[in-house]
Amino acid sequence: MAKTLCLFALTFVALGYLAAVPAFAQERTLTLNEAVKLGVQNSKVLKLSQAKIDQAVSKYNQAKDEALPTGSASFTYDRAQIPANHLAFGGQDIYLPTGANAYLGIVSTSETIYAGGKLRYARESTDLLTKVSKLDADKDKDEITYDVINSFYTLYKVIQSQKVVKQNLKSIDEQIHQSQRFFEQGLVTKNDVLRFQLQRSNVELSGIDLESNRKIVTYNLDILLGLPETTLINIDQINEADRQVGPLSNYLDTAMMSRQEVQQLVLQSKVAETNIKSIHANQLPTLSGSLAGYYINVAADPLPKSGNYITPITLGLTFSWNFSSLWTNKNKVSEAKIQREEVTINQGITADNIRKDVNRSYQDYQEALTKIKLLQTSIDQAAENNNILESKYKSNIASATDRADAQTLLFQAQINLELAKADAGLAYYTLLKSTGKLNKQ
Repeated sequence: MAKTLCLFALTFVALGYLAAVPAFAQERTLTLNEAVKLGVQNSKVLKLSQAKIDQAVSKYNQAKDEALPTGSASFTYDRAQIPANHLAFGGQDIYLPTGANAYLGIVSTSETIYAGGKLRYARESTDLLTKVSKLDADKDKDEITYDVINSFYTLYKVIQSQKVVKQNLKSIDEQIHQSQRFFEQGLVTKNDVLRFQLQRSNVELSGIDLESNRKIVTYNLDILLGLPETTLINIDQINEADRQVGPLSNYLDTAMMSRQEVQQLVLQSKVAETNIKSIHANQLPTLSGSLAGYYINVAADPLPKSGNYITPITLGLTFSWNFSSLWTNKNKVSEAKIQREEVTINQGITADNIRKDVNRSYQDYQEALTKIKLLQTSIDQAAENNNILESKYKSNIASATDRADAQTLLFQAQINLELAKADAGLAYYTLLKSTGKLNKQ
């Protein structure tokens, strides 16, 4: 009976564990495009960028509101007590009431007709800054996209290396089995068998390192994509066709037109120009118009009754000029011109950095393509060498050391090719990023 209960308990625990596994670990196969879409969709950085854009749009709308008429309304009640209410003017006496009520209502509106263009310049400046914020968001999107692509290719490299390790373990197992048969027949020594077993142990160690790296990269990618942290990501096959590239000058021209930094500095230059105009506008006079209506009632009853109140209506124009700005404004203008000059200098620095960035990315991609061709040739050579030594070993005219070395060379060449293909893919996207075309393909 006790054994039955124990068996039942173990079965229950095992079933519970199996049921819990899908809840804690899920597998998901992704393409590169799906990964990028998830990364952009779930990025907290991009959500913050959108909030900054919304804030800039709000400031622009506030600047537009400054051009709207202003209006106000008020109603005031005053009660006056007059203890000393007797006035003597020579032979005439005037007696005032001991108390009086006063009601005053005012409704007014005013609008600036001309202010030297300051309101227009404020709208232009905030509109330009809104566009700068949008370019910031585009730049953040490029960074997020590139981070996803980089992590995706890193995981791809690990998975491909694991495939090569698995393939080589299978091949080494066959060699171990064959060498053991040769040993039993007295054709090879025990040391020859041990060499293959040692080679297998070394490949297994590589596999352990790769699995550890895969777990780390997968965890980081889960967070980047907004997936549960226990999700096991599998990668759909990446098509690494040889992408043709044009002349370097084409990429340099594209970068100068498409990079967000260039566009932002153009807008910043316009902001600086607008700021100078706005400061100059402070030296000009201002003209504004106003319309006001008054309700004045000194009767005890605040409600309007004929003969108890008056309602003056005023319409006016106000011309004002703070002419002291003619001599107090010059240093502000000087500062604004210095800021404009800083933007111009920064444009030159940024252009130089972009050209260097594009050239480095272009050369890296060309180098990656060249490596693939050379590594493909080295694999063909290593495979031929491996076949020759395998035949010689079977014929007992080559040592186990030579046989193991040939397999190791082929194994390393296969890994290097897979890594080079992934590096070439990442180098291509790095080139796109350097030209500002990563999300504009």
